[in-house]
Amino acid sequence: MSEKEEKPSAGFPQAGAVTVSDIQELIRRKEEIEAQIKANYDILESQKDIGMNQPLVDCEGYPRSDVDLYQVRTARHNIVCLQNDHKAVMKQVEDALHQLHARDKEKQARDMAEAHEEAVSCNLGQSQALAPPQAFAKVNSISPGSPASLAGLQVDDEIVEFGSVNTQNFQSLQNIGNVVQHSEGKPLNVTVIRRGEKHQLRLVPTRWAGKGLLGCNIIPLQR
Repeated sequence: MSEKEEKPSAGFPQAGAVTVSDIQELIRRKEEIEAQIKANYDILESQKDIGMNQPLVDCEGYPRSDVDLYQVRTARHNIVCLQNDHKAVMKQVEDALHQLHARDKEKQARDMAEAHEEAVSCNLGQSQALAPPQAFAKVNSISPGSPASLAGLQVDDEIVEFGSVNTQNFQSLQNIGNVVQHSEGKPLNVTVIRRGEKHQLRLVPTRWAGKGLLGCNIIPLQR
């Protein structure tokens, strides 16, 4: 009997619904199949290192008596089946990674389009559209290795846009907190003024070794 588990295609997520957990599960299956393939090759090696192609009959055409023919045939059959399963799982891993990447690109494009629309809407309502943007908050501290640090935020950066929060609709730090809570794992457009120059960053609120999803302290500016 073959030592294979269920077919790799079982339970594969529908297109567009793939998650990181799904990919991790596929990789776990791949590693299990690889371990089973190795175990079957070990069986062949224990049988005079007969391998996959050496004959099972002697020079006179009789079945070899120096190896366990049933064990050898079973191991060879298992290896062929498991290699097919391994190829199928690898294809699923590749497809899943493509789906995940495509979905992330769509989300980024959607976020950028929304940010652009908000910026255009704000500019239309401002009497001084060409004036420098007004900051509403400042980065007071950043923890090394945090999502904020990885995104390129620096201490004393003055924030003029944080996702959907900008100078016109900012009321309190709770506005930023709400955006962060609803954007875990999703990229946010953050615009800051640093030493008089505007910088646009991509910040992804993420759980990390420290506290919160950002790893930085933001304080409001006097308006």
